Amino acid sequence: QVHLVESGGGSVQPGGSLRLSCAASGFTFSRFAMSWYRQAPGKERELVAVITSTGGSTNYADSVKGRFTISRDNAKNTMYLQMNSLKPEDTAVYYCRADRSSLYIEYWGQGTQVTVSS
Repeated sequence: QVHLVESGGGSVQPGGSLRLSCAASGFTFSRFAMSWYRQAPGKERELVAVITSTGGSTNYADSVKGRFTISRDNAKNTMYLQMNSLKPEDTAVYYCRADRSSLYIEYWGQGTQVTVSS
């Protein structure tokens, strides 16, 4: 059975940092591209960052470039999102997604709440 479990969310003051993790099981993690999405209240879910299956390439939304870093450890079946210089507008539920577009397969985690507030 496929599981994607996010952790590391919480409340932090503006300028602070958090590190999210996404632990995967039930599928061949190293064959899937991974990404982080977020959804703020009243807004659509948006792509935050994506990393290829090998970790060799990454891409970021303009709003988080230079502040967030996506990474993965295929030996541990885990993806990470290091979030620095957090802003109130980063407040959202953060989701991890695994996809293998060539096979039209995608999996989603249940989300973890990040709140940035003074």
